[in-house]
Amino acid sequence: MARVLVGVKRVIDYAVKIRVKPDKSGVVTDGVKHSMNPFDEIAVEEAVRMKEKKLASEVIAVSCGPAQSQETLRTALAMGADRAIHIEVAGAEYETMQPIHVAKILAKLSKDEKADIVIVGKQAIDDDSNQTAQMTAALLDWPQGTFASKVEKTDSGLTVTREIDGGLETIKTKIPAVISADLRLNEPRYATLPNIMKAKKKPLKKMTAKDLGVDLTPRIKVISVEDPPVRQAGSIVPDVDTLIAKLKEGGHI
Repeated sequence: MARVLVGVKRVIDYAVKIRVKPDKSGVVTDGVKHSMNPFDEIAVEEAVRMKEKKLASEVIAVSCGPAQSQETLRTALAMGADRAIHIEVAGAEYETMQPIHVAKILAKLSKDEKADIVIVGKQAIDDDSNQTAQMTAALLDWPQGTFASKVEKTDSGLTVTREIDGGLETIKTKIPAVISADLRLNEPRYATLPNIMKAKKKPLKKMTAKDLGVDLTPRIKVISVEDPPVRQAGSIVPDVDTLIAKLKEGGHI
């Protein structure tokens, strides 16, 4: 049976209104509610379902970030993961951490933990990079099934249905493989109180990027983060001729 490694990220909760810092260096995170990235919840759910179907022997949750990331890992454990690994990254290093760094960490852990399948969310809702799965697969030289809306185990590997612009694409991959979860892959379960209590006793290992030989020097510099422009108010016009005139004035036609 396969061993599954799942990446989970602590992000600002989807229901929170984002505020840009006055110096435009990023967004305000202090005193703001955080939760597990929704796409990563789907990834955890898929891994747990694999174990329930006897397709996986163990589910290992991994998160890179400050001490609070352990709360996100405990959520993954309460959902059904067997153990967790926390890669401690704090302060300025965390603010400049990029998908290439996370991919290197996941690739190294996959080898160390002898993982057969790596599952991550297709993207995080904070930076929307959509890069980690692809980079992890490239570093490991493993096949990848990105934007997965359905994953089935076969004798030869996995059959993955992918969401693409033109509809759906079905591919077959061998194992080991990297999967990124799309929105329609499944509906994550809620962690029950008994499982939340059990999660507190499950093993959670702490490590650093340095322990894995990963250099966190940033490759990209963020110049400025700004709010999107405020949408202008609409107006009601009396007839089509006025509408066309307005569109011409605005340079739209």
